[in-house]
Amino acid sequence: MLTQLKPALVLFVLLSLVTGMIYPLAVTAIAQMVFPAKANGSFIEREGELLGSALIGQGFSDPKYFWPRPSETAGHGYNAFDSTALTGSSGSNLGPLSQSLVDSARARVAALRASDSAQHDPIPVDLVTASASGLDPHISIAAAYYQIPRVTQARGLSESQVKTLVDQYTNGRQFGVLGEPVVNVLLLNLALDEIK
Repeated sequence: MLTQLKPALVLFVLLSLVTGMIYPLAVTAIAQMVFPAKANGSFIEREGELLGSALIGQGFSDPKYFWPRPSETAGHGYNAFDSTALTGSSGSNLGPLSQSLVDSARARVAALRASDSAQHDPIPVDLVTASASGLDPHISIAAAYYQIPRVTQARGLSESQVKTLVDQYTNGRQFGVLGEPVVNVLLLNLALDEIK
C-alpha cells in the first residue's frame, strides 16, 4: 500500500506545483510582457481619473452620448466602478416565448423612440435586447448609426462629423473573418468629449 501511496503523493504535489503555481505565474508573466494593458484590465485614465475599461460595458443614458447595449445587470451596462449599484455579470435566462422578455424589449423600443422622436428608422436589435453577460462593451455599427441623429442634436455637431468618428472607432472582424464589425461605446463617447 505504501509503495502505491508514495508515487501518488509525489505526483499530486508535483502536478499541484505545475498547474497551481508554475503555469499561472508563467502565463501572467507572459501576459504582462506581451499585452500589459489588456492583462491589467484595459483601464482608461485621464488626468489621474479612472474613466472605465475598454473591455467592460459602461452605462450611459445622457442623450449626448451613444448608449450601450442594454444589460440584465440592474437594467444598465455593467459598471465595475459603481459600488452603490452592486452591478455584476448576469443574464436573464428568459426564453424567446417569455412575456417578460417581450415586455422588456417593448419598453426599450419606447424609450428609444421617446429619446429621438424624429428618428423613424428600424431600431437595431442589439439596442433592445440585453447582453447575456452584461459585460459587452460594443454595439453594432447599425446601432451606432441609429443613434447619430440624437447625439448630433444634443451636441450641436454635424452628422458627418459624428459618423466619421463612429467609423474611426469601429473594430473590424477578428482576424478578418470572425464576428461582425463593432463599435466600442466607451472609447467613442470619450472621443466625443474631446471635440470642442
